[in-house]
Amino acid sequence: MKHILPFLLLILTLPATAQTIVKQDAGIKQMVDEVSAKNIEGTIRKLVSFKSRHTLSDTTSKTTGSGAARNWIKAEMEKYAAESNGRMIVQFDTFTQPKGTRIDKPIKLKNVLAILKGTDANDTRVYLVSGHYDSRINDVMDANGVEPGANDDASGTALSMELARVMAKRSFPATIIFMTVVGEEQGLYGSANVAKRAKAENWNVDAMLNNDIVGNTYGMETDLKDNRSVRVFSDGVPTAATDKQVAALKSLGGENDSPSRELARYTKEIGERYVDQLDVKLIYRRDRYLRGGDHLPFLEQGFTAVRFTEMNENFNRQHQNIRTENGVEYGDLPDFVDFNYVQKVARMNLSVLANLASAPAEPQNVGVITSDLTNKTKLKWDAPATGKKPAGYYVLMRETISPYWEKKFYVTDTTATLNYSKDNYFFAVQSVDAEGHESLPVFPKPVR
Repeated sequence: MKHILPFLLLILTLPATAQTIVKQDAGIKQMVDEVSAKNIEGTIRKLVSFKSRHTLSDTTSKTTGSGAARNWIKAEMEKYAAESNGRMIVQFDTFTQPKGTRIDKPIKLKNVLAILKGTDANDTRVYLVSGHYDSRINDVMDANGVEPGANDDASGTALSMELARVMAKRSFPATIIFMTVVGEEQGLYGSANVAKRAKAENWNVDAMLNNDIVGNTYGMETDLKDNRSVRVFSDGVPTAATDKQVAALKSLGGENDSPSRELARYTKEIGERYVDQLDVKLIYRRDRYLRGGDHLPFLEQGFTAVRFTEMNENFNRQHQNIRTENGVEYGDLPDFVDFNYVQKVARMNLSVLANLASAPAEPQNVGVITSDLTNKTKLKWDAPATGKKPAGYYVLMRETISPYWEKKFYVTDTTATLNYSKDNYFFAVQSVDAEGHESLPVFPKPVR
């Protein structure tokens, strides 16, 4: 069995029971293998051909501007939906953005959503994967320049579309939404509209994966190629947490165990399980230094979300007019995108989405019992409130200084007693089905 993390992961059983330990799902591996670098390249080059995808660019032309781009994206998604036996629907998410920062007049904007409905009527979970299709150059208000945006963020858009193509032909208990959003460069407006809509309509968003700038393998300051590392950014103390929730988290030393941090760890474990030559780097920030992306509006609405970005960015390619100065080429052109690397990041996204959408939902009311002074740890929880019943649960454990879960204890009950002190380790609980699909881990709260 392939090592899924760069350390020994122990699978222990409490009590003794037959259980297949962590392994690849053959169906998910087949989907992972179907993700095509050639298709991704074709999509990126097609998006670049619209010349400008600036949020404020032309929406009437059939060949240039954001209107032509979004219509083409929707038409492509509808082709994929035709393979879904009616389970995938494609729609514009239309809204009017008022005049404001980086918007010089009220404007009607459109995201594209391809919604692959879950097959379990009792499973309300929703998973989202996204890239932004708008682009920009030096002047953020220049709507008419040549703005190819091949890496920022045709790469993320192509990734979301390729996953829709591959996954539309399959079925999952939970719902998956493949998004391409607008207005990121002007102020995260497209993703903010979806996040607010999700909150208002009570979507049960379990995780949101944002892909932005996922195609470059050479950093600006080095000729060293890194085509195996990808960063996952996640917030520690949840963005939308109340003061009371923050205080409780700090009292437990749980600042590093927000739902988004658990999603980041999950991404590392699952992504490296299915994708060869991949090193998922956990970055303990919401986003890059003093910068932001489309996962932030979801965090602000209280949802679990992370951002994926290449390891070393080339800032000569981002937000640059196309030109050559002193022998240096500037501009975000497709010839500078490593399509095989985008394929690798796309495969990571697919493995995470497919596992989560196939797994049981998370256990509820996970707690660590504090009524007795003891050097053991007793946890209890309730079964998931939605979807299929788990075959069992994993209790996860790690040293307080470790970034990764180090041990897994399998149980079939909704309680577990471990011969390890709650004062010395961190714990979490996740649901698992008979095929080994795991939910996101849930960090326990103290209970009596």
